[in-house]
Amino acid sequence: MTATLAPALLRAALAAAERGWPVFPLRAGDKRPAGHPERDCPRTGRCADGHRTPEQRATLDPGHIAACWQAAAYNVGIATGPAQLVVVDLDISKDDTDTAPPEWVGMADGLDVFAALCERAGERMPTETHTVRTRRGGQHLYFTAPEGKTLRSTGGTLGWKVDTRAWGGYVVAAGSVVGGAPYEIIHDAPPAPLPAWLSDLLTPKPAPAPMPLAELSARMRNATAYSTTALRGELEKVLSAREGSRNRAVYFAAYALARLIRTGDLTEAAVVSELMSAGQCIGLAAGECRTAIRSGLVRGGASEASAA
Repeated sequence: MTATLAPALLRAALAAAERGWPVFPLRAGDKRPAGHPERDCPRTGRCADGHRTPEQRATLDPGHIAACWQAAAYNVGIATGPAQLVVVDLDISKDDTDTAPPEWVGMADGLDVFAALCERAGERMPTETHTVRTRRGGQHLYFTAPEGKTLRSTGGTLGWKVDTRAWGGYVVAAGSVVGGAPYEIIHDAPPAPLPAWLSDLLTPKPAPAPMPLAELSARMRNATAYSTTALRGELEKVLSAREGSRNRAVYFAAYALARLIRTGDLTEAAVVSELMSAGQCIGLAAGECRTAIRSGLVRGGASEASAA
């Protein structure tokens, strides 16, 4: 079947490139990038000077595109950052157990949540833009990125089942087929500019200055000067973490502080509270923070109860 799809996938790749959207190959019938991941990079060939990510490999060159998609029936990935796009990904529930969290109770999917966000902002739904139906029935709303601002991809920052793809991310292009189901254009219009209110919501807030030792000490009952200093050091690492490494920063902070919980220098409640605040300050959702903290503490041997 993939052989019969090859000409159509080549046309899809060329069509995206003609719109000015750099493309790269995804695995045949899949959403994952073709080629090797960074952990398996041989540091030879195109990666001789360092691993080249899909975003770096994406191209507009028709010759390169033809050579690639004539070699195999690759699906098509669009590198949203280089394409100067911000794509709002409105997903649907995977099954009956995939229900909205309390904040979004009553919402059926990402489209419902996005409609509620628009209503809260006092704005109409920005539907007059390039729109693609995903293979499971969700939608990708394409917008042009704002001038002078670098927005990163997000997961759940706007709300349940609402992700965005910008720098550091990609979308599966229309014409690709995953699991036998196609991605299809359902509104063939030029991407509209990203609404200002959405741009504001997606702009990371500056990380707060690290809490002074005296203030942090006052909040830590029975904590020693050493443990308080260690805690602030880990909080500073979290607050300075870059997009893409923030979840790991919270995890490693919890792992490092687990030792001080085991020795009784810090309480688990205090560590969880401070890491939750720091993680949410840098844009992580509360659920992401809790999961990362729980995993770090359990791995560090600080709390068996946290595994529940």
